[in-house]
Amino acid sequence: MNIIAVIGSGTMGNGIAHTFAQFGYRVNLIDINHEALNKGLDTIDKNLDRQVVRGTLTADQKADTLQLISLHTELKEGVAQADLIVEAATENLELKLKIFRDLDAYAKADAILASNTSSISITQIASVTQRGENVIGMHFMNPVPVMKLVEVIRGYCTSDETTELVMSLSKKLDKVPVEVNDYPGFVANRILMPMINEAIYTLYEGVAGVTEIDTVMKLGMAHPMGPLQLADFIGLDVCLAILKVLQDGFGQPKYAPCPLLVNMVMAGKKGIKSGEGFYNYANGPKEATVAAKFL
Repeated sequence: MNIIAVIGSGTMGNGIAHTFAQFGYRVNLIDINHEALNKGLDTIDKNLDRQVVRGTLTADQKADTLQLISLHTELKEGVAQADLIVEAATENLELKLKIFRDLDAYAKADAILASNTSSISITQIASVTQRGENVIGMHFMNPVPVMKLVEVIRGYCTSDETTELVMSLSKKLDKVPVEVNDYPGFVANRILMPMINEAIYTLYEGVAGVTEIDTVMKLGMAHPMGPLQLADFIGLDVCLAILKVLQDGFGQPKYAPCPLLVNMVMAGKKGIKSGEGFYNYANGPKEATVAAKFL
């Protein structure tokens, strides 16, 4: 594989583009406007600088990485010659289905179409294409340049050849790929999101406060980050969307999102991305928010 197209230059998309380019692949980074693309490229530049400061990358390697990334606002142009296309758009089913319909029309016949979705069915995404055998999930973890895991999700029609190629490619990126089957939430979020949701319920029911809940999980369970802080990091809107996928997919009440989470998202409190969630990030070090402490 020589050319990788990445759709979406947000947190996940720019991290995926960064990683592929760092390992020598030409990357076409695609988004709807130049403002989004320039913001994504600026994030890549800053993250590469951090690697240079840490000594894990040289200044020349940083320059080589940036030279391998080209920016595109036209989907057709960006994917036409790509061998692998990784969709990293917003976790919205209708948007992803539209993108994959377009990819089926614009991409080379033998191109692999991958989605970085964290919960949406790969089988459903593949159903709008004429190449179900070439559609697969490639779920990177955030931050992509640092985290080792890639969940490789096989849709109902995904071929062995496509799966083996993506598993092999992930290893070339110094990742650890894990093959899973296509059921709601896959493995990572099927286990993680109920835990986060239960932590929110624990707060909602007044059992303990934000920092207390996170401290218990960090010190008692050796988690590097407490579940409420992690929810802020992921994005509370993303957590809510995934829980709804799990609830709809399994039809079980245990996946029903906590009312506090629903209210916070409706109020625009989405975590780090909005400056406030269970913690406040607006003024330097994070502090538990008033809204989350007094319920």
